[in-house]
Amino acid sequence: MIKVFVADDHKLFRDGLISLLKKSNDIEIIGEASSGQETIDKILKLNPDVALIDITMPELNGIEVIKRIKKYKPKINILVISMHADPFFVINSFKAGACGYMLKEDSFELLIDAIKMVKSGKKFVSSSLESIPIFQKIYFSNNENEKVDNILSPREIEILQLIAEGYTNQKIADTLCISVRTVDTHRKKIMNKLGIHNTAGLVKYAIKHKIISI
Repeated sequence: MIKVFVADDHKLFRDGLISLLKKSNDIEIIGEASSGQETIDKILKLNPDVALIDITMPELNGIEVIKRIKKYKPKINILVISMHADPFFVINSFKAGACGYMLKEDSFELLIDAIKMVKSGKKFVSSSLESIPIFQKIYFSNNENEKVDNILSPREIEILQLIAEGYTNQKIADTLCISVRTVDTHRKKIMNKLGIHNTAGLVKYAIKHKIISI
């Protein structure tokens, strides 16, 4: 029996997924969560065999959640289930420690196969993503020095998400365990990189690029 944890901020999707998974004789659902911090707290306590994690969640995005879980529980297998096919999210999910990445448009049968694969220690990626050149270059070449050229770094994406969710600099600092000065420095870098110099503009950018869900 594979112990599975499900983390997704959309209750309708999460409930539907759990309902389907419960019909499998090989799977036991041991917990669920709707936000990043809740996901970390429950997974560290429950120790699932496989954690299904969405990328776009409140408080902490899926990539940061994966990093923190793998830091304390490196043996937990993480399968990302996301609507994002953007190479940025795929690449950084694997860099954070995910074992697999599949799209929400994939079939339920494929999800069962993916869960079994990552449980056995194998990597999984949706067939529609395998053709991404940068994915192949980094994850099938074993070249650790390759870099992905993105506008924002994973940390900046993380801070942008919290800004867009209405967090103050102090609350962001407390959430990420960094100083307020560091948050302010990141905020200025984000604005300069994007050419956006007000919070409203950052929120619009975050919504447009699906960094936060509405």
